[in-house]
Amino acid sequence: MALINTIREKSSWAVGIVAIGLLLFIVGGDLIGGKNRLFNRNENSVGEIAGEKVDYEAFQAALEQAKQNYISQQGRQPDEQAMGYLRDQAWNQTIYRIAFSKEFEKLGITVSDDELTDMVQGKNIHPSIRQAFTDQQTGQFDRTKVIEYLRNLDKLPPQAQDAWRNFEANLPQERMGNKYNNLLKLSTYVTTAEVKQYNENQNTRASIRYLFVPYFSISDSAVKVSDEQLQAYLDKNKGRYKVEAGRSVEYVSIPVTASVEDSTAVRKQVDELAAQFRTAPNDSLFAKLNTDPEHPYSSAYVSPADMPEKLRQQLPLTVGQVYGPYAENGLYSIFKVTGQKAGAQAAARASHILIKPEGATPEAKAAALAKAKDVLAKIKGGADFAAMARQYGTDGTTATGGDLGWFTQGRMVPEFEKAVFGATSAGLLPNPVETSFGYHIIKITAPKTSQTYQIAAVQKGIAPSDATREAAYARAQELKGKATDLNSFRAAVAADKTLQKQEAKGLSSDARAVNNLQNARELVRWAYGAGQAGKETKIGDVSEVYEIGDQYVIAVLTEERAKGTADVASLKQELSAAVRNEEKAKQIMAKLNGKKGTLEQIAAAYGPTAQVKTADNVVLGTGVIQGLGGEPLAVGKAYGVKPGQQSAPFQGEQGVLIVEPVKIEKPTVPTDVKAVRQQLTAQRTARADGAIYEAVKNNANIKDERTKFF
Repeated sequence: MALINTIREKSSWAVGIVAIGLLLFIVGGDLIGGKNRLFNRNENSVGEIAGEKVDYEAFQAALEQAKQNYISQQGRQPDEQAMGYLRDQAWNQTIYRIAFSKEFEKLGITVSDDELTDMVQGKNIHPSIRQAFTDQQTGQFDRTKVIEYLRNLDKLPPQAQDAWRNFEANLPQERMGNKYNNLLKLSTYVTTAEVKQYNENQNTRASIRYLFVPYFSISDSAVKVSDEQLQAYLDKNKGRYKVEAGRSVEYVSIPVTASVEDSTAVRKQVDELAAQFRTAPNDSLFAKLNTDPEHPYSSAYVSPADMPEKLRQQLPLTVGQVYGPYAENGLYSIFKVTGQKAGAQAAARASHILIKPEGATPEAKAAALAKAKDVLAKIKGGADFAAMARQYGTDGTTATGGDLGWFTQGRMVPEFEKAVFGATSAGLLPNPVETSFGYHIIKITAPKTSQTYQIAAVQKGIAPSDATREAAYARAQELKGKATDLNSFRAAVAADKTLQKQEAKGLSSDARAVNNLQNARELVRWAYGAGQAGKETKIGDVSEVYEIGDQYVIAVLTEERAKGTADVASLKQELSAAVRNEEKAKQIMAKLNGKKGTLEQIAAAYGPTAQVKTADNVVLGTGVIQGLGGEPLAVGKAYGVKPGQQSAPFQGEQGVLIVEPVKIEKPTVPTDVKAVRQQLTAQRTARADGAIYEAVKNNANIKDERTKFF
């Protein structure tokens, strides 16, 4: 039976190997779970690939197969997120089946019966079969077991037979995919000239001086840009602004939050449970029966470091006593101590003030120690420890007055732990403690204890009642009644100061979230045209009331963006910054042009915003200048003039520059042509799988219309 399970697992893996090994399929989206509006449509197609319609029933079958494979592998039903991944996996496999099959046909790529036999029981065994029939103890593959398995296939359970047939049916497609990819991948070639150029680019070093005038030295308000300039810039740089189809919406969410009455009702219930808990004959059973499912009972013994803060405040705890109810983070909790014993690790609570040296020199360490002693003296003199921590601390605990909370041994650096767990009572330690982080002034809040407790907890979430939920829904419907288009929607929201309008721009058709609204597929589908009662969604249309998590949401469609080049309106902020920098560069270069002398003299003539700096180890192949970041044009300019000469002023990424190379050092070690060629070939080959898939996909003119159904 174990062998059958292995085959079942491997066969489902083999179904996905086409996506993983050949095409690097990208997965995400929704699957079978949404409301299917098939019968509200005249068309039974979920899209088109390479001129071929993708039938809904066929795609649904692929989804179901993906779902069954998931269940077989994971042993559970897929949740909403997993179903989304499976939906896109099935879509990508459909792309492969149609688009790549057409490529195979063009090239005459086929797979013979002999090849398939060879993959199953010949000399070139498929990796999945080899792994499934390899002895785990000896590591040896046994071909006779494969033959025996196939001979007895008709005697196996139906699920095992179906798994094998499904695996076998995918072998031809996978084999043709391997042949197709290898035709392209194995044609990768790197010339000797490329090798030498690459080696020189990566190993040539330059020391340069440069004059830099940052764009921010000119105020944005001093440079006005017109829509005509933005459009001209976009037209010139269309390749940089390619976008997929998108939808933009404005929406309001009305949260369903527990009311005071809801909280009071839960508190009353918990008070009754607390009284019963005190006399319960079986504490663990009582906790299991009465706590919320998301807070299961645990019989583990915990130290003060791992128990709720409300309970820690009651230390030391008494066995048999009930503590609470406590209200925290939307939850009422009661705790009963059912046991206590000495634990393996001690726990303690402490606060500290960390004084870090400002360098690694002995002088820096001495200065830090002197400062720590001075602060410690102030605390001994009566200064508040927490106030001193907020003023002098240099780590993340300053906001909490240096409080580290409870912690067990093994969580802190050794020197710190030795000081804390060596203390026998609460209070301020007499001297600063040195660790690799610096000098610590330590206050023991609670001395070490090895005591651990077994705690049975009953926890009830403060959830909104049906009446509260109905009131929120009625409020959402009231807003819906007032909003018939974009203007009335905005007016209705503006009239209610308790509502806050939000905007989500450029939603993709497979989006599952709308900003912080998770599992919002129905809202996305509506934005893409799956409107109420089959009605197409148009700009200005107002949605129905959607229940998304613990919120009721109403939205209005504000923009439809087609696939292609983005428009100026959607990129106005980004384009404005780019065009503004171009205009600033013209002003700066006009002021720099004609100035002669050293870089320092030119900078002095320009003004205080011009800076002259030095950068060493500038590598041509990286395009990076230390202190400036990515400046590929500046690096190229530095290698384009002779040492001691200056470039003309030019527009860089962050400002206008003039570069002056000081020294250029080329590699002295001869190029290992063979090793570098292997490196470059491996890099190009590694990119081939994804590049091939994307090329075939782009050439297939895909129309994805799954939002009609999912």
